Amino acid sequence: MGTEYASAAAAVKAMESSLLTYSDIEQLIGARSVSDFNALLSSKTGEGQSLAQVWEMIRELAPGCKELNILLYRNDFHNLKAALKTLLSNRDASQYYIKPTNLDLARLSGAVAAKEYDELPEYMRETAQEAYELLTGTMDGQLSDSLIDAAALRAMQDAALETGSGFMIKYAQLTTVCADIKTAYRCSIMRKSRSFLETAVCGSSEIDKESLVRAAQAGKDTLFTFLDTTVYSELGDLLKESAAQFEKRCDDLIMEHAESARLQAFGFEPIAAYFIAKEAEIRNIRILTVCRECGADRKTITERMRKLYV
Repeated sequence: MGTEYASAAAAVKAMESSLLTYSDIEQLIGARSVSDFNALLSSKTGEGQSLAQVWEMIRELAPGCKELNILLYRNDFHNLKAALKTLLSNRDASQYYIKPTNLDLARLSGAVAAKEYDELPEYMRETAQEAYELLTGTMDGQLSDSLIDAAALRAMQDAALETGSGFMIKYAQLTTVCADIKTAYRCSIMRKSRSFLETAVCGSSEIDKESLVRAAQAGKDTLFTFLDTTVYSELGDLLKESAAQFEKRCDDLIMEHAESARLQAFGFEPIAAYFIAKEAEIRNIRILTVCRECGADRKTITERMRKLYV
């Protein structure tokens, strides 16, 4: 096994000690007031870090690691959606862009405006042109969004396969499965056409696209029956009961996968896992904050908390 990222992995492992623990989360849930909550959160995380700052940090540790880029593909394609929609509505795209991203956002805006798709990364050129033609031809923003979202998942899977990393391949597959089930369920509820489903569902080696599309088109009951035949029957059962619990379990599956890289001493995988852990931590803080603002009780908040890395 190569040692190219040994020092970066070691640095990341040292930073793991600063991640929030379950004990920290319990204390935050139990904070009596907003000021107590904020003071406690500050004592645990300091000034806190945005995901963009975390990304910048790990990029400094492993500047040449292309495998890490896959973690941001969904952000990249979100930014493509923003660039296309704001172009057609004559708005400033910068306020809709999200970071971190692999893209030079000014270059993205310019390339989309000039229809110079070759200026974009190879993994999104074809999608950018197809989405633009779809938007201008039909003005169907929902269909365009679905096309781009599915393309992001395909790009993740393709790039992961190219790395040969079992960790990234499984990460891309899990991400796709969770997104596809959610999309199929929404389409079944909204009675979307087969052509819409075929655009919106990506498919993977884990769940066959054609089978999922056929089941969703037949209705949610048929969809759940189909999911019962897959290794992800648990997700179907949760979705029947609660969309929130489904979303939580999807996030937890990704975290459980990230944990598989913790014991690795070499490779980029521990670095990727740390970024996933920070995503989960920031998501938990956001959920906690919103739940407290809404006056949710302790039990409800606890049920909403995602699995932690430590």
